Amino acid sequence: MKLTSVLLALGIVAWQSSPDNPRNHHNVGAEHFTMRVVATGLGNPWEVTWGPDGYLWVTERSAFRVTRINPLDGSKHVALTLDDAYTSVDQDGLLGLAFHPGLLKIPGRDHVYVAYTHDIDPGPGVTRNLRVRRYTYDRSSQTLTAPIDLLDGLSAWDDHGGGRMLVGPDGMLYLTRGDQGSNWLANACNEIRSQELPTANEIRAHDWTKYQGKILRMNLDGSIPADNPVINGVRSHIYSYGHRNPQGLVFGPNGVLYSAEHGPSTDDELNIIRAGGNYGWPLVAGYKDDRSYAYSNWSASSPEPCKTLKFSSLNIPASVPQTRESSFTGTFVQPLVTFFTVPAGYELAKSGTATIAPSGLDLYTSKAIPDWAMSLIVTGMRTGAIYRAKLSRDGRHVEGEPIEYFKAATRYRDLAISPDGLHIYAGTDDHGATMGDRGQTAGVLANPGAILEFTYHAK
Repeated sequence: MKLTSVLLALGIVAWQSSPDNPRNHHNVGAEHFTMRVVATGLGNPWEVTWGPDGYLWVTERSAFRVTRINPLDGSKHVALTLDDAYTSVDQDGLLGLAFHPGLLKIPGRDHVYVAYTHDIDPGPGVTRNLRVRRYTYDRSSQTLTAPIDLLDGLSAWDDHGGGRMLVGPDGMLYLTRGDQGSNWLANACNEIRSQELPTANEIRAHDWTKYQGKILRMNLDGSIPADNPVINGVRSHIYSYGHRNPQGLVFGPNGVLYSAEHGPSTDDELNIIRAGGNYGWPLVAGYKDDRSYAYSNWSASSPEPCKTLKFSSLNIPASVPQTRESSFTGTFVQPLVTFFTVPAGYELAKSGTATIAPSGLDLYTSKAIPDWAMSLIVTGMRTGAIYRAKLSRDGRHVEGEPIEYFKAATRYRDLAISPDGLHIYAGTDDHGATMGDRGQTAGVLANPGAILEFTYHAK
């Protein structure tokens, strides 16, 4: 069966070119870059981070490796191969990586943190959990050693796993968690728990079930910080909630935390993350504007049980309750910018989905490229492009429309920026669909499983 037929059978609109689709109004940057393939043959590079040693540190999601790559010649040095990671499809395996600020700078602080899924069920079934683990980098062997598990038992699934991780300027470890693909495709009958908050008893029992659809903040030993927000009367690892699938995370020099988050069929988001903030999902996607999106709660189908229904994002059975965004009366944090909010009356079946599927996120602060300083750079997997959103001086607003770069038939998963600001490095998935130059579905990827370098050249 052709890819387009498969997508239609699942109820997903095939990616197509339409003048009504805001995703196809290409606002292309005028700057000149050249592209070079740095490394190939990687098992789905997921995290790409510039290390203090001048190497690119890459997690290979499906190969379970942490690999250091020399950006000059592409040579690879495997620092770690996990023997207990688990992957089934496209959202689990070895995910995020973060550095202790003292790595290669302060003796005794050569710590590297990773997040990965593993199967805790010794039997024939699979019970996924996500684990946060700390390693120590051995400078002589150039490998990661002495593993210590910091936080385990985080429920995981085969979709929308989040998994991005970083150490903030406050010395805390941040980790994104998705909604586990609930209410979507094969997981349509699973209830979204992004709005659910844990009780004090659940936290005391180390029951992290309600950490789905959240951004977590923890001490570097995995414990709950004493200054974490108290939400609904409880202090936990939860820093913010109401998320769908945040896969990008970066701090600005002013201490502002930004995230990139997947929308459903519209309204991918860039957000400023506030302590205790509710980001609306699944009751609101993007802005509270009733444009295209309404929450269809498949798990609550009645009298027809959900398991008897065929999922479709376009044709919602009468038994599935629907809630318009405008009916949500709670407080939520609206996005900094969306990719993309569609016009009123937009028809998904006619004009196609308007998402980019954002993943990696970084902040460009250099003056090397004129007018780029204080720009958020986000990768788009569905569109095969990387986008730049220029921030205001205070970093709390986006100026103008996002600008598109590096369009290709590929799936950009994550990126890193060289210290001199002249090179942007991007990791690509080794499989999956994206869009070609004319908005058509492209099932054959260019440069799959690779690290690409884009070098700026002044005119």
